[in-house]
Amino acid sequence: MTLTNQLPAIDRVGIVVHGQMTREESKAQEAGARDEAQGLKQSTLRGGLARVVSQAASFVLRIGSLLVLARLLNPTDFGLVGMVTVVTGVFGLFRDAGLSMVTIQRSSISEAEISALFWLNMLVGTVLALLCAAAAPGLVAFYHEPRLLWVTLTLAAGFLFNAAGVQHCAVLQRQMRFGALALADIAALVVSTAVGIGMAIGGYGYWALVGMGVTLPAVSTFGYWMIGPWWPGMPKKVAGIGSMIKFGGAMTLNGVIVYVAYNTDKVLLGRIWGAETLGLYGRAFQLINIPTDNLNSAVGSVAVSALSKLQDSPERFRSYFLKGYALLVALTIPITVACFLFATDIVAVLLGQKWLGVAPIFRLLAPTILALALINPVTWVLFAMGRVRRSLHMAFVIAPVVVTGYIAGLPYGPQGVALGYSVMMALLTVPMILWALKGSVVHPGQLLRAVRPPVLSALLGGVAGFAVASLMGNESRPLVRLVAEVSAMTAAYLASLLYLTGQKDFYFGLIRDLRGGAAAASHVAP
Repeated sequence: MTLTNQLPAIDRVGIVVHGQMTREESKAQEAGARDEAQGLKQSTLRGGLARVVSQAASFVLRIGSLLVLARLLNPTDFGLVGMVTVVTGVFGLFRDAGLSMVTIQRSSISEAEISALFWLNMLVGTVLALLCAAAAPGLVAFYHEPRLLWVTLTLAAGFLFNAAGVQHCAVLQRQMRFGALALADIAALVVSTAVGIGMAIGGYGYWALVGMGVTLPAVSTFGYWMIGPWWPGMPKKVAGIGSMIKFGGAMTLNGVIVYVAYNTDKVLLGRIWGAETLGLYGRAFQLINIPTDNLNSAVGSVAVSALSKLQDSPERFRSYFLKGYALLVALTIPITVACFLFATDIVAVLLGQKWLGVAPIFRLLAPTILALALINPVTWVLFAMGRVRRSLHMAFVIAPVVVTGYIAGLPYGPQGVALGYSVMMALLTVPMILWALKGSVVHPGQLLRAVRPPVLSALLGGVAGFAVASLMGNESRPLVRLVAEVSAMTAAYLASLLYLTGQKDFYFGLIRDLRGGAAAASHVAP
């Protein structure tokens, strides 16, 4: 039996396969196509709702843990672990060898093929754990920091935990079981956060961050195995595995290049400016990426799964993509403006007064939220259509441009690096979008129409928030001032987006569909 049989099939409507259809057969086929389309829509909406809830919970937990740990630990603690995670993160890019996307993207895949992919993932995880352990002495020598030895050796165990859960997670995504995934991910985050905070309270210093890093993949994988409908068979040779490895290899290489591009800044700052400076920059980078990671994860994983099933339905493919893109941009633009305008208050509230040196770095990184929100979704099209080679070519262009920005700003410290990164991402945004969409069913002009309303609305919202901030001055407490600024901006943004730019029907329609999806989910038998 193939796992594809458990999913709704999406076929072209109206193709005559065996001679002429009777009128009844034609009607039956049209009704079946409508049912299939409605089934995919409901699955997508339920999955989207589950991912939004999951990412909202993740956002709260990540912000909460950051808020607590920033007060229990010091910049050096974060910097020490950051020195290791920059490097182990490179190994982490190979943890699924791109094979999870093979399981999700293929129109048909058997259980035997997924079992073969599982054992390949386990082999890769074992090799990565050994490589990570072998790299420990080199890290100690590179940073002149002996404490990194045992930190690196401990974090190496995470590769084995990750490898054991890759295919189980992919099967759940393929089946659009995002609610089950959400439960496993939230549980893992809760447990790992509790471990980290407990160790920090216990006085373990940077080991609290190490404990969080190992606990998260272990608990996530345990959850996937418990809730998933699939268990791997014994390893054996499977025909066609070579093409899967080739696809996965291209995906992995793409991820490696992008990771190097977006993390060279931390390596350079740690080497030239030291652990404390890297700790400050790392907190700014973490804060700025929380909304980006959460929003892209919430919308992107559902979008790729749904779009992969619509490869042969251009109109519906375009419609699904544009709606997802419009929603992501509408959520991201006001966050970008708020982070830029209210950086000092955000840092003071979330991290505390001793971290105010993060604020100027945080403000300079804010434009990257919007740049990534505009670029990342176009990769949904590439991955869903299996065009990983073009994505790889794009990565080869992005990497040297971004690294050039880091190097140009490095003499000026973390603020110079942040500015260089933002400038280069701004310059890359439009060319990367045009390149990704070339030859696809989505036209760049359609993206422009999707972006225009939230951009105009965010500008008006920013003016309102800035006006409130100016009126309040520095007399109020940071929390009170931040609540007032964000409230004024949000109210002005929503009023403009829904009414002045005429988007009320679109977004209210999405809310109605989400309610319908939630109602349908509540009637699904467990």
